[in-house]
Amino acid sequence: MIPRHYMVNNPWERFRAYIGVYLNEEIREEALSRSLKSFSRFMEIAAISNGEMIVYKNIAQDCGIDYRTVKDYFEILNDTLTGYFIQGFTSSLKRRAIQSPKFYFFDVGIVNYLLNRKNMLPGSEAFGRSFEHFIIQELIAYLSYSGSSEKLTYWRTSSGYEVDAIVGEGRIAIEIKSAEEVKSRHLKGLKAFMEDFPQTKAIVVSLDKYPRILNGVEIIPASQFLKSLWNAGII
Repeated sequence: MIPRHYMVNNPWERFRAYIGVYLNEEIREEALSRSLKSFSRFMEIAAISNGEMIVYKNIAQDCGIDYRTVKDYFEILNDTLTGYFIQGFTSSLKRRAIQSPKFYFFDVGIVNYLLNRKNMLPGSEAFGRSFEHFIIQELIAYLSYSGSSEKLTYWRTSSGYEVDAIVGEGRIAIEIKSAEEVKSRHLKGLKAFMEDFPQTKAIVVSLDKYPRILNGVEIIPASQFLKSLWNAGII
């Protein structure tokens, strides 16, 4: 979704050059020139973990480096605007929420390149992950460009309930599903969150053809959601 990359016939070469420049310039400036090989490996593992809760020790084990180094590497990605942390929403009183942050690269194309994901088919796990990442990107961008003071977080409980995006102090709860028809089973996390925050505006962004209401939750097709978001109709 980097505009220049997105519009060219062969974005893969652009991504290869982008990653090369990033490693050779940005990371050297961070005084890590001796560790470029390990940092390059870390980038791949970070891409696998994109959009998931960060467990530093697990990532360190996969990279073959110390977990404190992994924390430093994530901070470098954050400081160089290559990615961002999304913290856990912890204001819930009825259920114990997990506080570990998630990490997203700033662009879904970067993740797809690092993981060599091409021609993803709807319904596949890779498609679902990229779809979620894309919507998160748009939410982050809108909150920034609109000058909103509300933060974007996610919610996950120790019992396994999860909502992909929480705006503010529970004012809006958004679940992102790449399903073509959202069903009641997709609403478990939102329904649990609504029990704690009955005034929340609950939304599922999906690939449904038409908007509808299901069990008190707004089901909004992705294209309509994005149009409404940027017209200040969601947040």
